[in-house]
Amino acid sequence: MTKIIFFDTDCICCFLWTQSENLLKLRFNKNMIIPKQVYDEICFVPYLKQRIDMMINDGFVLIEDIPNEILSINLYLNLTQLSSTLPLIGRGEAAAIVLTKRHKGILASNNLKDVKRYVKMYNLEHITTADIIHRCVKDQFITQRKANIIWKQMISKRRKLPFNTYFEYLTSLKK
Repeated sequence: MTKIIFFDTDCICCFLWTQSENLLKLRFNKNMIIPKQVYDEICFVPYLKQRIDMMINDGFVLIEDIPNEILSINLYLNLTQLSSTLPLIGRGEAAAIVLTKRHKGILASNNLKDVKRYVKMYNLEHITTADIIHRCVKDQFITQRKANIIWKQMISKRRKLPFNTYFEYLTSLKK
């Protein structure tokens, strides 16, 4: 059984901004879901909305809302409302966590600072944009050179990646 990938806004937007969503299609085929909250955030930018709508219309991405059940709603509220012990996270990130947990899927998020705690707490599988790009290189969907170009484009669009270039990232993996 193939696991479903649940994207938060930042992670999927890395690919939308750089017109490299074809990598997501190649890597994950039709096993991608964005929460309704993520879709709503994306819709604020017409360019991004157009690109995600194409993926939805082509059947590569589904939109899912948090189910109207007490456990899911309570978890979502706990993640998005101020708490004395846990960091507050955005609605898109929270929805992605709730759906990932509910479906035993994989969370795609770059927000390691805030999300990492919840990944550990709920024992979630987790990937980042860097992981996806690296896997695409390993699967020979793109070359290292092309990965570096896409990576730099993501950085230029103010996407948060752990290194300035894919080559730097590769070097860090070898250490």
